[in-house]
Amino acid sequence: MINPDRINREPDKVVTLIESGNFKEQGFTIKKITLRLFVEKKDVKLGDYSLITSLVETDQGEVEMIYDEGYRGENALDSTVSFLMNNLGLSSIILRSVIALQSKN
Repeated sequence: MINPDRINREPDKVVTLIESGNFKEQGFTIKKITLRLFVEKKDVKLGDYSLITSLVETDQGEVEMIYDEGYRGENALDSTVSFLMNNLGLSSIILRSVIALQSKN
């Protein structure tokens, strides 16, 4: 899970990947999946240090997890979205989130 201090502000950018409410996985109805970008610091040589989280909202709660972090350049979130949409990444986010929610219960 994420240290809450790292995400206790509005994200710098948000991209919604799914917003339907009719996708089901292992008894969970997935309502919405978003990726959230938090730029944590800037380096003159390396650029932005980005924390990208996935926020999955279901009918049984929500879970936010770290998806990626590091010096990923100015287009970190857009590159991540492109990778996810082209490489079955949504399935992995959904499965990780369902497992996390199941372990809470």
